[in-house]
Amino acid sequence: MTDKYQEMYEILKSVTFCYGHRLLNYVGPCQHLHGHNAKVDILLASKDLDERGMVMDFGDVRDTIKRWIDDTLDHTMLLAEGDPLIEALEQKGERFYLMQDNPTAENIAKLIFQQAKEAGFPIVAVTLWETETSFARYSE
Repeated sequence: MTDKYQEMYEILKSVTFCYGHRLLNYVGPCQHLHGHNAKVDILLASKDLDERGMVMDFGDVRDTIKRWIDDTLDHTMLLAEGDPLIEALEQKGERFYLMQDNPTAENIAKLIFQQAKEAGFPIVAVTLWETETSFARYSE
């Protein structure tokens, strides 16, 4: 009889950043420009540990994913492609990042997940805490 559960090691690195956004095709307060102090939980996992006895060094996550978040998303207005505000922000020299889809918590979590995956991390899930009581999680 085989055990249906396999041994798995997991690590979680949390990163905080600030961003602004607004949602298109939405009726309610989030249709207006506003900001969040977000926390991102980056969950990595592996069946095996490296030669140091780690899934991955927390510093490597910080140096790669946190740096990308800081350089790309932190203190940045996240907007959907086609948002009519893009032209005004460009004219004023304001910082913004265009997302293919509406910049919802779900889509931001997916964006960060994809960055971690492209960097070769053993990514399992990304959880974006938009507030202290509300989060969205993306995994494949």
